[in-house]
Amino acid sequence: MTAPTRKEAVARPVRRGPADPVRALMHRHRELCAHAVDPLEIAAGLEAHGVTDRTAARCRHRDVFSLAEELYARVPRAEDTEAAAPAAECAPRSLGVRAALQLLPGAVCAATVAALAAVEPSTPLTRPAVTVTGGALTALAVRLAVRTGPLRSRHHGGGAAGLWICWTVGYAVYGDWLLAELLGGGPDLPPHPRAAAATAVALACAVAPAAGCARWFARRGRRGLAASCRLTELAARIRPLLLGATALFLGALLALLTGARAVLGGIGTADLTAAAALGVLLFLARLLAVHGYPRAAAAGLATAAALEALAPALVLTARLPGLTPLGAPVETLIRHAGPAAVPALACAATALGLLAYGLRALTGAWAHSLALPAEADRP
Repeated sequence: MTAPTRKEAVARPVRRGPADPVRALMHRHRELCAHAVDPLEIAAGLEAHGVTDRTAARCRHRDVFSLAEELYARVPRAEDTEAAAPAAECAPRSLGVRAALQLLPGAVCAATVAALAAVEPSTPLTRPAVTVTGGALTALAVRLAVRTGPLRSRHHGGGAAGLWICWTVGYAVYGDWLLAELLGGGPDLPPHPRAAAATAVALACAVAPAAGCARWFARRGRRGLAASCRLTELAARIRPLLLGATALFLGALLALLTGARAVLGGIGTADLTAAAALGVLLFLARLLAVHGYPRAAAAGLATAAALEALAPALVLTARLPGLTPLGAPVETLIRHAGPAAVPALACAATALGLLAYGLRALTGAWAHSLALPAEADRP
C-alpha cells in the first residue's frame, strides 16, 4: 500500500469532532443528569466517572462545574418527562385558567376605582373601607397570577421581596400626596390620601403583558440553549432576548398608562415616567426570580424602596432644630421636576442596575434549565 502523496493528503478532508461535543456526554450520563437535584450533583458524578477539566475543555467548557451546569440545563428532569403526557392533555384548559388569572388583577383594580367613584358622596368611612377591601383583593389577585404560568418562581431566598413590592407600589399610588403633605407641614389628621388611580390600574393590568413577555423570553431562551454549543454563543443569543423582552413590556406598559390617563386622568409626564420605571423594575425583578436569582431581585426592590423612603425621611428630619438643610435637596428636586421625580429616579436607577445584572446572570445555561418552567402546570 503506497503512502498518499502530499497533494492527496491536502485534498483529503480533515476529520473534525462533533458540532455539539456535549451531546455524547448527555447520552452517556443521561440517568445521572435526569435524576440530579442540582448541577453540583452532576459535577460530582462526572468526576467519579473520570471526567476532568481537560475533558471539559474538549467540550468547550472551562471546568467540570461549567460542563455540569449545561448538562443539568439540557437534560429534562425525570419527573418532568413522566408528567409530560398528563400535562399535555389539560394544556388548553390550563392556558385558559392562567390567562384569566393574569387578567384578574387589572379587573379587580378597575372595579375598585369604579366603586370608589360610586361612593364619593357617601359617609367618610365608606371610602376607606372600599379602598382597603379593593387593595386587599387586588393584592390577592396579583399573588394568584404570579403563582402560576411563566411568572411562577420555584426558587426560595427572596426574603422580604413582597414587602418591598408593596412599598414601591404603594409609593407609586400615594407617594406624590405624601410628599406634598410633608412639604406643606402636614399631614393633617385625619389624613385624606389621594390615590393615583390611573397608575394603579395600569400597573395591575400590566401583569398580563408581563406574563406574555416572560413566556416569550423563557421559550426563546430554551431554544437558544438547545442551539448553542458554547456558553459564549448562548450569551450572545440571550442578551438581545432580554433587551427585547424588556422593550416589549415597556411598550405594553406605556400603552396601558396612556390609556389609563385618557380614561381616568391624573397622570402627567413625570408620573408616567415614574410608573413606567416601576413597572420595568418589577418585571426585571420577577424575571430574575423566575430564572433562579431571587436574592438579586429582592436586593433590587429593597434598594428602590430605600431610595424612595429616603425622600420623606429627609423632609421629616429637616423639621428638627439645626437640620433644616437636609431637606433642601428633596425640596429642590420637587420644585423643578415634581414629586414624581423621586420614584422615577429611584426605580429607573435600580431597574438599570437589575438589567445590567441580568445581562450577565441570565446568559448562563442554569438560567434556562429545563427544570425551570416557562409555564408551570399548576399554582
